[in-house]
Amino acid sequence: MSTAAVRQAPAWAISMLVHVVVLLSMALIVSSPPPKQVASIITSSGPEVEDEFTEFEEDLPDQPQVDTADPTADLTVTTEVEVTPVEVVSDANDLDAAPLAVEFTDFGTETAPASDMMATMGAVGGTAGGLGGRAQAGKLAAASGGGGDTEQAVDRSLKWILQHQMPDGGWSFDMKECPSCGGKCSGSGGSRAKDRTGATALALLPFLGRGYTHREGPYKAQIERGITFLAQRAVAGKGRAYDGNGNLYSQGLAGIALSECYAMSQDNRLAAPAQLALNFIMQSQDPVGGGWRYDPRQPGDTSAVGWQIMALKSGNMAFLQVNPLTVKKAVDFLNSVESENGARYGYTDASTPTAGRTAVGLLCRMYLGWKKDNPALQNGVNFLAKRGPTDDLYYDYYATQIMHHMEGEVWISWNKRMKEMLLKSQATKDHEAGSWHEGFDRGHAAESAGRLYCTSLATMILEVYYRHLPIYRTQMVDEEFQE
Repeated sequence: MSTAAVRQAPAWAISMLVHVVVLLSMALIVSSPPPKQVASIITSSGPEVEDEFTEFEEDLPDQPQVDTADPTADLTVTTEVEVTPVEVVSDANDLDAAPLAVEFTDFGTETAPASDMMATMGAVGGTAGGLGGRAQAGKLAAASGGGGDTEQAVDRSLKWILQHQMPDGGWSFDMKECPSCGGKCSGSGGSRAKDRTGATALALLPFLGRGYTHREGPYKAQIERGITFLAQRAVAGKGRAYDGNGNLYSQGLAGIALSECYAMSQDNRLAAPAQLALNFIMQSQDPVGGGWRYDPRQPGDTSAVGWQIMALKSGNMAFLQVNPLTVKKAVDFLNSVESENGARYGYTDASTPTAGRTAVGLLCRMYLGWKKDNPALQNGVNFLAKRGPTDDLYYDYYATQIMHHMEGEVWISWNKRMKEMLLKSQATKDHEAGSWHEGFDRGHAAESAGRLYCTSLATMILEVYYRHLPIYRTQMVDEEFQE
């Protein structure tokens, strides 16, 4: 077009020409979408297969078949587990649009350096350079308020638990089902008696707390069979580790056991089962309220939320993948059940705060970043300290961890009463020797899960001296979950 023609053209024509040129220019600018980030856990052998973290209604890709008939089968799982963020519809839930003090970290998929993991988890064993085994455990226990008496009680308990291992490598809450017991021990579980996943996870956790794994300690073979039982269930269920007799409480416990055993042993065969178990937990979160209960995506309760947050924390420490949005929504749930500015916690809402629920809520808050000088935390700790240890081992388990993390006079006073109560109440006769149940059978879930449940909680309470290092010590500050 000539210059004269341009000058003579009407304004609308020139405007249209300019817009056409601009649109064509913009069409030539092609922005490639960002590459998809894949978080992979690669096991020690076999081909690599991608597993995508999908919405809960969609099936995960098929996993390799595991021979569940052989409890000592090799744990090799040839999967690559991918974790992708959950799509968010509302901008209000976007992590960038609505920043929140969420302190879980997406560490990535590389195996954590052994020394870092053992220092963070505070266990006393492990092939990766733990804190020195039995002798060091005794020193740590003595330094924190335990001693030879608590260590002997723990050892007696572990022997009792081993006596009740089932032929398939797992455990049962029903004492009558165990061939070596046959009901000689009272306190078989009630409604939860058939939950093999929950029973097996609870049986394994005291061994891990003592620093024993399938690669180190006096019970390697028995722990190998037990952790295989859980890993096979997680793989066969595409992340879901429980059957029709269990629920998400069982899933949380299995997630803790698999993650801790993987972290402590550095056994890459456990990477995929542990990650799959965490994936199922994250998929099962209530998308509206942010909690967990019995079934996937059901509106949550504080008790179930406590186990899931502890599982995600254990996975986070093991350098497995944890979606920060899952943690943010869990904080939303805690906010919905808190009262007195976060010093008390209810069950499914804020209307029914109790000491047990408060202990769960406060420990979750501590793991999620509340500092020691938080007024609500101090208020809640004072409330629990005045109440003291009780015959409800579930409450005692959570409250003891809180007091140990706080340290100082509140811990010294609590520990004296708690230790005296447990040492006096451990069974000493016949087949029940080394276990706990009498006097605690009316506590939370004690009737439904029975003697094995009570024994596991009591043992882990007596392992608190070295199971978890206090998170508010100076050397732990830099290791807290940072976003």
